[in-house]
Amino acid sequence: MSQRDLKEAFVSNLSGTSLQEVALGSFLTPLCLISRGLILTLYHRARGTLPLPLPLISHLLLDFCVLILPLVLSCTVLSDALRQVILSLGFVSTCVFCYIYRVSSHRSARHPQNPVGTFLQSHVQFDQLPFVTIFRVFVNVKTAISILAVDFSIFPRRYAKTETYGTGVMDFGVGAYVFANALVCPEARGKNISGSKMNHIAKQVLSVWPLVVLGVGRLVSLKMSGYHEHVTEYGVHWNFFFTLAIVRVVASVLLAILPVSRSWVIALLISGFYQFTLETSGLKDFLIHNNDREKGFLHANKEGVFSAVGYVAIYLAGVQVGLYVMQPRSLVRQWLKTLVNLLLGSCVLYTALYTCQTLVEPVSRRLANLSFCLWSVAQSLFFMSCLGMADMALLFSKRTSGCHFIPSSWNLHKKQADSVSDKKTGEIERHCIVQAVSRNQLLFFLLANLMTGLTNSIVDTLVCSSSFSLCVLLSYMFVNCFVIFVLHHWGITVKFW
Repeated sequence: MSQRDLKEAFVSNLSGTSLQEVALGSFLTPLCLISRGLILTLYHRARGTLPLPLPLISHLLLDFCVLILPLVLSCTVLSDALRQVILSLGFVSTCVFCYIYRVSSHRSARHPQNPVGTFLQSHVQFDQLPFVTIFRVFVNVKTAISILAVDFSIFPRRYAKTETYGTGVMDFGVGAYVFANALVCPEARGKNISGSKMNHIAKQVLSVWPLVVLGVGRLVSLKMSGYHEHVTEYGVHWNFFFTLAIVRVVASVLLAILPVSRSWVIALLISGFYQFTLETSGLKDFLIHNNDREKGFLHANKEGVFSAVGYVAIYLAGVQVGLYVMQPRSLVRQWLKTLVNLLLGSCVLYTALYTCQTLVEPVSRRLANLSFCLWSVAQSLFFMSCLGMADMALLFSKRTSGCHFIPSSWNLHKKQADSVSDKKTGEIERHCIVQAVSRNQLLFFLLANLMTGLTNSIVDTLVCSSSFSLCVLLSYMFVNCFVIFVLHHWGITVKFW
């Protein structure tokens, strides 16, 4: 077999992992965020000042070591010890958190009060919802890690995309990426349609031209370079950029005609009707068993074309969640209630998923069937609620310790404007890798794809040792993060429209 065929076979015919293992991975990122916050809090208590010395380098290294490095290790050399890693990190974070709380309580013993009750009645302030921003950023980051790591033997095959049925970590990444885009779309943010609906639709169609250009660019580069392709993933000519563009346009048309506040009903109807069609017609057999791709565009790209229906349903569900979380709230207890509701919604959807898998069919990213839609939304809600709870823990730590300069986190509302404090907060956010990726998410995704192709053209990923593979992955992620971090430090936002 040629090198191209060997690499294609390496990512083909896989069956994924369990739902429980994918859900377990949702705890790692929140714990990393808490660890980063506690490290900054301890530094603040020891030195009484922030930012760190040499802020550009120090914050980049801190964020990379605490936020990125554990994610790379967890899907490579530590993948079989993920549970132990999470428990150990959780134990250490809890001990540090208790230490900070105990020391702070001794200092405020002269003014006894109920810290939890006071905290729940506190007001928060923010420009962006922290846990939504973090969710979108880390979906991007985990995607960037996976698209290169999957070509190395150090990456567990159970985490890669499944062939037809199954739940791989990368399968969830695709659904989560669509869901993350929907959370902050104009409809989810409650923006009114200016002018006629036709003008709005035309504007949305024009806005996806960067995705179309990127899709065409990826297609041409793959065909010219002879880069390995997993054809049953999207098809011969289709790729994920085209799916993102189609989903955005179709969803915008639907939401211009139908009420946005009922987008969850539209999502349920679309996914339910699509599943009904799969079961009662020959569509499922055509998608899975008909491999004659010479009959035309539809046969050649059947997976990409028809799976877009399921992704539209996921996008509409994301719009509904975005509408809910974007509602105005200010009290901590109101946000806690919101996070609990997201967790309950996840539980309801997981129950529906279990029923659907038992009575209908298992999860299939290739088909983007009803089970896949339910799983993508359920797991996204669970991940978001975990991130939100972590941010609440950090906010409580900030209140008790007096360290208010932890980036990408809620801040307590100040009764009086404090220009010095606002300046320090802005300085910390300027040195935050989360904010850096958030500023240029599409560029980060594009850069990761380009670096993946470059790395594969230089390195024979199939024969690399574990240590060399890990060095390559860490170097790759550091370059991606460094470029985006420098652009953010200079205040540069790269927009294509």
